[in-house]
Amino acid sequence: MKPRLSGQIDLSRLRDPAAAQDLLASLVLHGSSTARNASAACVAVGTPRRRSDDALAQGSVADAASVVLAAWQASGPELCSALVGNYAFAVVDVVRACVFLAVDRFASETLCYRLDEQTLAFADRADCVDRRGNELDPQAIFDFLYFHMIPAPRTVFQGVRRLPAAHALLVDRQGAREVRHWPLRFDEERGMSFASARETFLRLLRESVASELVGQTQVGAFLSGGTDSSTVVGLLGELSGKPPLAYSIGFAAEGYDEMEYARIAAKHFGCQHRAYYVTPEDLVADIPAVAQHHDQPFGNSSALPAYICARLARADGCSKMLAGDGGDELFGGNSRYAMQRFLEFYHRLPGGMRRLIEPLCADDSPLRRIPGLRQATGYVRHSRVPMPDRMQSFNLLMQLDPANILTSGFLARVEAGEPPRHTRATWSECATPSLINRMLAYDWRYTLADSDLPKVRGATQMAGIAVGYPLLADRVTDFSLALPANWKVRGFKLRWFFKEALRGFLPDEIITKQKKGFGLPFGVWATQTPALRQLCEESLSALAQRDIVRGDFVRRLFAEYLPEHPGYYGEMVWILTMLEQWLRRLETDSGGFRLAASGAELGR
Repeated sequence: MKPRLSGQIDLSRLRDPAAAQDLLASLVLHGSSTARNASAACVAVGTPRRRSDDALAQGSVADAASVVLAAWQASGPELCSALVGNYAFAVVDVVRACVFLAVDRFASETLCYRLDEQTLAFADRADCVDRRGNELDPQAIFDFLYFHMIPAPRTVFQGVRRLPAAHALLVDRQGAREVRHWPLRFDEERGMSFASARETFLRLLRESVASELVGQTQVGAFLSGGTDSSTVVGLLGELSGKPPLAYSIGFAAEGYDEMEYARIAAKHFGCQHRAYYVTPEDLVADIPAVAQHHDQPFGNSSALPAYICARLARADGCSKMLAGDGGDELFGGNSRYAMQRFLEFYHRLPGGMRRLIEPLCADDSPLRRIPGLRQATGYVRHSRVPMPDRMQSFNLLMQLDPANILTSGFLARVEAGEPPRHTRATWSECATPSLINRMLAYDWRYTLADSDLPKVRGATQMAGIAVGYPLLADRVTDFSLALPANWKVRGFKLRWFFKEALRGFLPDEIITKQKKGFGLPFGVWATQTPALRQLCEESLSALAQRDIVRGDFVRRLFAEYLPEHPGYYGEMVWILTMLEQWLRRLETDSGGFRLAASGAELGR
């Protein structure tokens, strides 16, 4: 795979005033957008803009590296506060004797790096960082099995880090340090009327979608049938002045298909609608390519349907796709927000009452044997788990027990407690008193930056088409920070403000539906389709031969677990299959790899 942005800096020459100018003159930075002047050079991807330019709604697309370099000359390491839009960039400044790397608020563009005393190498892909080597971090593989992706700053390659969302790296004579350039601050005390908030919100949405159309020949949109994608499609049609091109994925499996709602939205907005039903044969054909396209193991199962959508749009002549990602995480749309609010009610009981209740919910309590009361005691037991651990109470890897899945040799190289430490550190970054806002900030990292955006970015890049996220525009995000928390989740009603503000624009059926997205019926199909089952069995057997997964677990998984509960155990089959398929590409491209003796120590 080729990087979109990369470079390598000799730090000893950069720190030597006599050699710095020669370094700048000979510096090679690879990327679609580069710029330099007498003292600095920049390489960038994305569409960064100066906040003062106010170019959100209209205007031409400026050269990314030139925008960043001008902001750097004006503000130095504080430049990110002056930028909006999506971006990843590197600036080399020989006067300040420093290198500065940064990614945007949600890491919609990524940047990975390797740093030692002499050299800083970077690229937008972890597998393209110069001289990274082929030693894999076993802790990253464990983290992948836990999260179904590898959260930043860790990558699967030993010694290579990925910048977390809203972070920058400054390397200068004082050393190297990662810093957050966009603070997590919710304005929970601001008062506003619904009418004025709705007017502002709709204006910002229109401006955001309009900005995504600038410089494009033909723009399409993902359409799942949920509120986010339907809103984006509707605004695309309104602002383009023609029937919007919308792309939807369906599944011919009970409980997985929501094409009905996509068709409702398509009819309501007069779309040119392309609906495609994914088949098990599509999975057999595309799983290896999708797994191997990513720069490290990636297990979001919606990646494959998203790729098929993007491929269809590209074939239709679209130069860009618009995605609805971000609405749930900015405005309170995930069902777990309501569930955690419900569980939090237990902590409002007086301490004396809780001390009386809790012994009755212990493992040996007779109440646990009474069906109706067992559910009530389960509520208490679950409520007692502190946040954010409570959100991982049913984590698939931990429910099945790593010792039952992974070999003892592999487990000896990892820390099973590392993922919870990572989530607790992330939880502590946001100090807002509101439970809802704190969960939103938590999801900005794990759901958006590390999972959903890499899914869409990978799918569109694989199809050769650009992508935009209008719901994640900076001014839409800033607006969400000022909304009252109970406007996001009112009682147990999800995204109350978002839906009420769009009532009359969206069809009522879309506002009241439960969103499912592009979830795959993978486990069901793996039990019914011999070719798909064979692909999965071969993949998991190979992981057993690599001494990562236990062979007896693989045998029981296919013989007993998967046939009994395909929806549940299919998820484990999927992520292990994607891991093995990715490892095969690395093996082919690099001539092999090896696991490090233990996981790398990384800050969070």
